[in-house]
Amino acid sequence: MPNTARWAATITLTATAVCGPLAGTALATLSPTALYAPSSLVFTTGHGEIAAEATPERAVTLNCAPTASGTHPAAFLACAELRASGGDFNALTTRSDVLCTREYDPVVVTVDGVWQGRRISYERTFSNECVKNSYGTTVFTY
Repeated sequence: MPNTARWAATITLTATAVCGPLAGTALATLSPTALYAPSSLVFTTGHGEIAAEATPERAVTLNCAPTASGTHPAAFLACAELRASGGDFNALTTRSDVLCTREYDPVVVTVDGVWQGRRISYERTFSNECVKNSYGTTVFTY
């Protein structure tokens, strides 16, 4: 074999040996999670009538794809409720088994992030903490 052919073969084998594992690593980073539209939300709550004037007192995260996770205390159930409502927070219904006082101590909730690949920015003021917790089963209870 001529010298040029040997060098070409050596370079090809070296490139395959060095770059082959890198290509495998690059392919390994394409996990099944890349097949799902992102669903990652940040919830905040604070006392006040509008979010711009309320100091956030609590914040939780909720990730729903591919599995439920985050700091939300009931992530699995909250994700299930959001899927059932199509990600529409206004479609969440109140629980009929909850009785709340008529006390006015406004609580504002904000939700920002991405739901199934689309941006979400939601703000709602509830008359008190009990009313907030009665919407849906677990989405706003944190």
